[in-house]
Amino acid sequence: METSAGGVVYRRDEDGTLRFLLIRDPYGNWGLPKGHLEEGETPEQAALREVSEESGLTDLRTESELQTIDWYFRNDDQLIHKFCHFFLLESRSGEATPQVDEGISACVWLPLAEAVRTITYANAREVLRAAAQRLGAVVEADASGGRRAER
Repeated sequence: METSAGGVVYRRDEDGTLRFLLIRDPYGNWGLPKGHLEEGETPEQAALREVSEESGLTDLRTESELQTIDWYFRNDDQLIHKFCHFFLLESRSGEATPQVDEGISACVWLPLAEAVRTITYANAREVLRAAAQRLGAVVEADASGGRRAER
């Protein structure tokens, strides 16, 4: 079993439009910033650290805890059950810059509908929708045709 944590990071434009941060991972897929818990860290601490490392953003404020998702993946011949705790994080300032040495190739701020269409992983898309609903945003039905699950 592996445990990680990540964030749905948002900010509001001057006109009040919500924008959400997506990162392009080492596999070329669009997702949410996340990573492993380090020894002694709480999931919230890990989420803040991982978002900061992967995006370069340091002005982050935790709004609330979101759901924990889980999935299975294979590492060589071993089946691993992974859990990821997500938090809703507000970013009020700073430029998002990808952590290239960890394989993050891009960071983008997208309005909700575009973020929902762009995100590669179905389970991360559900976390994004839940975060948007928590912020009072209208979330349209999924028209993605069921893209792949998180790695």
